[in-house]
Amino acid sequence: MKFSLLALLSIFVYSVSFSQKTANIVDKTAFLLQIEQGKTDINDHNYLKAILSFRVAAQKDPENWRAPFWLAKAHEKLNNFGYMLKYAEQTLSKDTTKIDPEIFFLMAKANHHLGNLKEAISYYDLALARINKKDVVLMEVPEQKAQAEFALKAESQPKFAEKVALPKDVNSGNNDYGAILSNDGKTLYFTSRRSNTTGRRQNPFDDLYYEDIYRAVWNSTDDFWDSISNEGILKRVNRNGFESMTWLSPDEKEAYLTINNSAVDEKIKTKSSDIFYTKKNSKGDWGNPRPVEEVNSTGFDAGATLTADGTTMYFVSDRNLKKGSDIYVSHLNGRTWSVPVALSDTINTKGNETTPYITPDGKYLFFSSDYLPGMGGYDIFVSKNIGNDKWSKPVNLGATINTVNSDTHFQYYADKKLALFASRILVNQKSDIDIFKIDMTNFKFPE
Repeated sequence: MKFSLLALLSIFVYSVSFSQKTANIVDKTAFLLQIEQGKTDINDHNYLKAILSFRVAAQKDPENWRAPFWLAKAHEKLNNFGYMLKYAEQTLSKDTTKIDPEIFFLMAKANHHLGNLKEAISYYDLALARINKKDVVLMEVPEQKAQAEFALKAESQPKFAEKVALPKDVNSGNNDYGAILSNDGKTLYFTSRRSNTTGRRQNPFDDLYYEDIYRAVWNSTDDFWDSISNEGILKRVNRNGFESMTWLSPDEKEAYLTINNSAVDEKIKTKSSDIFYTKKNSKGDWGNPRPVEEVNSTGFDAGATLTADGTTMYFVSDRNLKKGSDIYVSHLNGRTWSVPVALSDTINTKGNETTPYITPDGKYLFFSSDYLPGMGGYDIFVSKNIGNDKWSKPVNLGATINTVNSDTHFQYYADKKLALFASRILVNQKSDIDIFKIDMTNFKFPE
């Protein structure tokens, strides 16, 4: 049988077309499978794996809006707001008639945490107009718009001082926070997730190393923090899990810690994060941590801070499953801590309160909240003790200290007119946590 050139050409064109259609079907099927896998990974809090799945999906169907949309959502979970904005903008460059309206919220949130506040407010308005009312409530769109508006106003107010990042080595390029200064100002303890933490373990969900406590010594000759180490006198404290120091006694002989060994095999067992204390031995080393059984629950218990006499403790717990994390107080009766009691609704909100710091005299409580009127993420507040465990209305420390991202771990040193705290900063398109100091000479306490 003979075929004309035209017939052969028609068969060839049909074969190519059929092959392309088959390939397209295969790619689209693979695309959908990768999207679903990534969504499952997000639900499992495995954000890095989710990002890989969405990247593969983007290669399978470059014109589809879903891959960059979900990449933006995955980076939101990691606080990588630069990447979040990048992929949200890519999503909007596709066919906007079919895109999930949540994209406007993602655009708003990314711009908000990058400090583009006017753009953020505009996108929050679009989110309010386009997203159904139920999801608007779930996403807390009005609340986050209010934060952006609060930040815009706060940034126009005069600052009482300029905050300064602690030098490199203390701020390592990893997450560094929870700085505590000794009474003589010569020793600095802080928490870090750098690569030489004990056990070298990494969280598979975000690729960050577990926490360790580090110690630095002030070098007065060369004017910098020296001899930074998580070993030496800390060798009995730092194990294979998460460890952080949250309070240091005035004589530097006792410290309170937060430890979480729930994911590792350790002699010291914890249910989740638990509160421990440690004392220095005759050699000057920190001894084996011991749990504070009376205040620990089956949930998350952390961030203990005490008055100078060591008889009143404030800490964070999520034991009330109907709320987020709240601040609790316990009093020392002899050698036993009393049953913890949650502070009033003046302090504790429907959201999360964390990293409390009580001044040595018990007069002022500094803490962070993600629900009280703030600029974005966690803001640092201060409240005055007005007696009988009652507190004044918390005051936001303002844009001198707080940012559009999370600000936590505040510690105040009255005799030095100095405060230390941690802020989430943006490096390129990713985020990092650094330790800052600020001169508190001109700070006005609430009365």
